Amino acid sequence: MEYSEPIPTPTPTVSSSPSLSPNSSISSNSPPSPPLSPPLVVISPCAACKILRRRCADKCVLAPYFPPTEPAKFAIAHRVFGASNIIKFLQELPECQRSDAVSSMVYEAGARIRDPVYGCAGAVFQLQKQVNELQAQLAKAQAQVVNMQLQQANVLALLCMDMDKAPSSPPPNSPQSAVGDTFITNSSYLSFMEDINNDANSGSLWEPLWT
Repeated sequence: MEYSEPIPTPTPTVSSSPSLSPNSSISSNSPPSPPLSPPLVVISPCAACKILRRRCADKCVLAPYFPPTEPAKFAIAHRVFGASNIIKFLQELPECQRSDAVSSMVYEAGARIRDPVYGCAGAVFQLQKQVNELQAQLAKAQAQVVNMQLQQANVLALLCMDMDKAPSSPPPNSPQSAVGDTFITNSSYLSFMEDINNDANSGSLWEPLWT
């Protein structure tokens, strides 16, 4: 009968861990945090490509001027000018002038939709008419202001002339006032007597007595 020798079991080896000092921080033993993943950016096509139902390229000429949040802006311009004309027009301009050109096209297209006959010229004519009316009102108001200033100057001149012509009144107890009052009384009395003499000479005073 055969006996098998017992297989020796291996003894587990315990690795000696380094001794932690009391001043060591706990965070050094914690596993590092995973790096934050960048947020997902959803690139939506511009309003022009949405309306035209085409793929919006990275270098789309219309994307900077027709954002996806303003679809009506491109719809108005596309209705009057057309997409091909807008793209051709923008490609012929430098980038510094494209924004103003798009604003002008959208305004002119909106004016053409509101007024198919005159379009933008009708709006310019109405604004010019308002400017002329306001200028006329301003000129009228300025003329009224000048007229009022002249009237005020004339009134002040008349007041100054009256003040220069008016004699200075003497004090009430001065002899000149007494003499003046006497002269006025005597002159009135003499004129009254002259009237009586004239009437007596003409006979008009005694006519009622004889009648």
